Amino acid sequence: MVKSTFVLDVESAGALERLAHDWKVSKSEALRRAIKQAAAVPASDRASVLRRMQRAIGLSQADADHWVASVRAERRARPAPGARRR
Repeated sequence: MVKSTFVLDVESAGALERLAHDWKVSKSEALRRAIKQAAAVPASDRASVLRRMQRAIGLSQADADHWVASVRAERRARPAPGARRR
C-alpha cells in the first residue's frame, strides 16, 4: 500500500463517506473500489462515466467549469516541480 494525501471538495468527501457507509468499509477501501471501477471503464467511455457521476452528485456544467478554471489558475500560480525557490 502507498499512503497518499489529497484534497476533496465537500461534495466528493460526502459522497465518499456515503459509499463507505453503504458498503460497510473504510473510506480508503471505498476510494480504492471506486478507482478500480473507473479504471476498468474503456478510455473512450470515461467522459460519459464522469458526466454521470457529476450528475449523480448534482454538479452542474457551470460548477464543473468553474472548478476546472480554479484548479488551472492554482496550478499556474505554483512553481513548477523541482523549480528553485529564491
